[in-house]
Amino acid sequence: MNASLPPVTADHLNSLAQLCKGTGDPLRLEVLRALKTDSFGVLELCDIFDTKQPAMSHHLKVLAKAGAVTTRREGNSIFYRRMLPDQNQPQGQLLNALFCAIDQIAISDDTRQRIEGIKQGREEAAREFFDRHAEQFREQQELIALFDQYADSVKDLLLQTNPHKGQQALEIGPGEGAFLATLAGLFHQVTAIDISREMLEKADALRQQQQLDNVTLLQADTEAAIKQGIKVDRIICNMVLHHVPSPADVFEDCAQLLQPGGALIVADLCRHDQDWAKQSCGDLWLGFDPEELTDWAQDAGLESTESLYVGLRNGFQIQVRRFDKPE
Repeated sequence: MNASLPPVTADHLNSLAQLCKGTGDPLRLEVLRALKTDSFGVLELCDIFDTKQPAMSHHLKVLAKAGAVTTRREGNSIFYRRMLPDQNQPQGQLLNALFCAIDQIAISDDTRQRIEGIKQGREEAAREFFDRHAEQFREQQELIALFDQYADSVKDLLLQTNPHKGQQALEIGPGEGAFLATLAGLFHQVTAIDISREMLEKADALRQQQQLDNVTLLQADTEAAIKQGIKVDRIICNMVLHHVPSPADVFEDCAQLLQPGGALIVADLCRHDQDWAKQSCGDLWLGFDPEELTDWAQDAGLESTESLYVGLRNGFQIQVRRFDKPE
C-alpha cells in the first residue's frame, strides 16, 4: 500500500459495503453505463430504460447514497452524472474499477437508440430556438457575454498553435459569423457548420459582405461532418457547448475531425446558477466545471494544454481552453 495514503479504517469498510450494496442491481449498473459521458434527468432515464418514475427515482437515490452518482441543477431540472472517483480513497478505487468493468459491456441497440432519441430531442429544441430567434441572437447572447470579451483570448490561444495558410480550420456554431474573418485570414480553407439554417444565412450574409471566399458554410453537426469526411487542423468552438445535447460527444467527434497534431479551441461558460439563460438564450446547460471539459477531452484522446479565464461584470466567467490531438 502507498505509504502516503491514509490507513483503511472501519468507516472505509462501511463505505465500501454501501457502494457494493448500492450498485448491486442490473438496472443500476445499466444506468451507470449510460452515464459514462452524459448527464440525464430522471424522466429521460425513465424513457431510456422504460421504467416508471417512482422506481427510477428510487434507484437513483440508492446510487447517490452509495456515492456512485452526483447531481447538478440546470434551472428547474436535476441531471444525474457519474461521481468522479477519488482514487486516493478505497471507495474511489473500487468505484473506478467498477466503471472500468461495466464500460467494457456494450450498450444494447435498444438502449442506444433511446439515448440517441433523447439527444435528438435536445438538438431539435436547440434548432427550433435559434431558428425562431435568429433575429434577436446577438441581443440575447449579449445578455451573458459580448463577443469582444472573449474573442481576443480565443485568437491568442489559436495563434499559440502556429496556424498557417497550408492548413484547414473548422468552426462549430459560427453564429452570425463574427470570427470567420479571423479564421479566413489564418487558414487556407475554413468550414463553418451549424444546425440552424437561419443562423447560417446570417453568417453567409457577412461572408459575402467581407468577401471571405475561402469560407464554406454547411448546415450540419459534428457527427454529420465526420460522415462527410471532413478533416481539419484546427477546430474553434465559441460559446456552443452549453447549447448542444451532449458536450462529451462533441469532444469525441472533434477528435475524429482533427488531423494528428491538430488543436481544438473551446470558449464556454464556467458553471453558474443563472437559470433564466435557459429560457432567454436557449441554453441546455448552465455552464461547465473546467474539470468536466478536461475529462471529456481526455476520454476522447485529447490533451488539455493552455487555459484562460475571463471574468465578466455580470458575474459570469468564460473559460477559454486548448486541447491538442497527439501526433
